[in-house]
Amino acid sequence: MALYHHPSLVSISRLTEKEPACYNRRVIIDFHTHIFPPQVKENRSYYLKRDPCFATLYSDDKAKLVTAEELILSMNRAGIDRSVVLNIGWASAELCRWSNDYILESVRRYPEQLIGFCSIQPRDSEAVAELERCSRGGIRGIGEMRSDIQGFDIGDKATMAPIAEVAQRHGLIISSHASEPVGHSYPGKGAITPEVLYQFIANFPGLRIVLAHWGGGLPFYALMPEVAAALRNVHFDTAASPFLYYDQVCQHVVQLVGADKILFGSDYPLIAPERAIKWITSLDLPQEVKNKILGENAEKLLL
Repeated sequence: MALYHHPSLVSISRLTEKEPACYNRRVIIDFHTHIFPPQVKENRSYYLKRDPCFATLYSDDKAKLVTAEELILSMNRAGIDRSVVLNIGWASAELCRWSNDYILESVRRYPEQLIGFCSIQPRDSEAVAELERCSRGGIRGIGEMRSDIQGFDIGDKATMAPIAEVAQRHGLIISSHASEPVGHSYPGKGAITPEVLYQFIANFPGLRIVLAHWGGGLPFYALMPEVAAALRNVHFDTAASPFLYYDQVCQHVVQLVGADKILFGSDYPLIAPERAIKWITSLDLPQEVKNKILGENAEKLLL
């Protein structure tokens, strides 16, 4: 496969003035964004045929694809200080490695703005070696994992133990997609429900985990004492919230698991970061809680 090629990116921040964001906050960190190599944008149909995860998420031409450079410009416009760039759950181990290279290179280009997560295929015999390689390159986590499409059982301890061991040894965070067991269907919803995720969490209580999309509703089970205890090292991101829940979801999750466990995530380019930030800032929450969600919690998690 041909290597991706990037244009010169000397001082890309000059291309767009960073507008001041008057949110009375110290920092904004978007914990859920996705970028792709330029070839993927240019040859979408080729990758749709090659990988079922990519096909599930991006078969519709309206599903936007962006490069690292486009993400940086979007961050500058929205006043976002740093973004976690997640890979996707490629079913192909080859595409995991290839796209990981792009994320590693992007983080090297923009070390002050981008935080990289890598993709692995746990069924691949070289998964641990790939994770070790990415960790040496500066990757901070794994994800966004898609066990349902990648064809492995995230709740199976034997399958996930080697991955969890490397993650804990290197201080990596694991991010997984999460699916609501009820409600409307949408492209990419999948079947990674709270029941599936809870088994994974219980198997590895020392692992730092971030569950996308409010964990598919898992925080609501924190009214059960044993679930609350199991969620000790689990965070939940707000990605795609306007598409999934009423605004009150944030207030309820704050009450159930605490403001310290919520991470701002836009799911850019699915949702414009300005819209996602506006959603958080418009909520009926104390300003100190909004500050935690917008960036302070992520800062602590990434230390």
